[in-house]
Amino acid sequence: MSFAEQPPPAHWTEQPHLAPETGPNEGSGPGGGGGPGGGGNQGGPPAPVPPPEGCKDFHPAVVGTCMDTIDSVAPFPNSDPPAGLAGERKSGRVMQVRYGSDPSAVTTLPVDGTTDGGLTGLALSPSYAEDQLVYAYITTPTDNRVVRFTAGDTPKPVLTGIPRGPSGNRGALLRDRTGNLLVATGDAGNPALAADPKSLAGKLLRIDTSGKPAKGNPDPSSAVLASGFHSPGGICVGVDSRPWVTDRSAQRDAVFRVDPGKPLGNPVWSWPERPGVAGCVVTPSLLMVATSTAGNMQNLPLSPEGVITQKPTVSMQDKEGFGRLGGMAVLDPTYALAGTVNKSGGTPVSSDDRVILVSIVPPNVGGGGKD
Repeated sequence: MSFAEQPPPAHWTEQPHLAPETGPNEGSGPGGGGGPGGGGNQGGPPAPVPPPEGCKDFHPAVVGTCMDTIDSVAPFPNSDPPAGLAGERKSGRVMQVRYGSDPSAVTTLPVDGTTDGGLTGLALSPSYAEDQLVYAYITTPTDNRVVRFTAGDTPKPVLTGIPRGPSGNRGALLRDRTGNLLVATGDAGNPALAADPKSLAGKLLRIDTSGKPAKGNPDPSSAVLASGFHSPGGICVGVDSRPWVTDRSAQRDAVFRVDPGKPLGNPVWSWPERPGVAGCVVTPSLLMVATSTAGNMQNLPLSPEGVITQKPTVSMQDKEGFGRLGGMAVLDPTYALAGTVNKSGGTPVSSDDRVILVSIVPPNVGGGGKD
């Protein structure tokens, strides 16, 4: 079995160079009418969108419907129509979504979703066009781990033995620009493990596709790039290849910019109100962070040096959004794919949970006062 009807991309890079001035063309593509995903209003008030009817959703930004708690997405880059994979955290189901089509099941990974873990990360192989391999970050009854699979096949272990606990099992997964895997792991409910250099818990790891420390790591014998995370929600990489990681703790939510091999240091931004930071996307001028509790997008303007210059503005809130948001990843220079997690403590509509298109540069970004 292969992934249904989705031709693999002929050429694909991990994160395309995202031009901040490039926004959605009004009225063009599946998100016409000012940009999908609640990204703003470019040409006057948008036309009213009828409410969903069962699994049918009339919003032009919706790519897939009637799934459950989408905490991970892996877009097929530059696909037209937009398409990709979506992972259900609690069930372990991996679904293929394509704009204009019903989601189809690819496989079900054996996960334990009884804690905050389950299926929380997906990434395509660097040679996906040839091998159709997908990598996943999952929680099992005994550990957290990275596995690889093809459609309908039994998953194979890549990196096992990441501690699991009653909490702190959430993790994130991203393929970097070199074709290696970035893995953010939780602290398994024990903050001491995040500081323990002998533990894989609470770390940002960089491994090759066989699970070994990647070439170019600060310590060639270690997969660890940074230590001190609690419950990571997302990883994103900018044009300078430095990772950003969103993280949740009992005191605050935060986002860190990782300098591999150096102490994690203070977050570049934190939220004492704990909105539930999840997936993220970074462009040369903007860091976008999805939230799974507040149910909005936090937009943090960046300087050319990658420094946050203003307080975040909020988009995709209330009726302009889709409720609680989970995983998010770049689709093309204009859009990202994101999943909703309304079936985990939110207020789901009949078509939830959904995969949606999000404009990478919401037109309303730029307000907010100096920090």
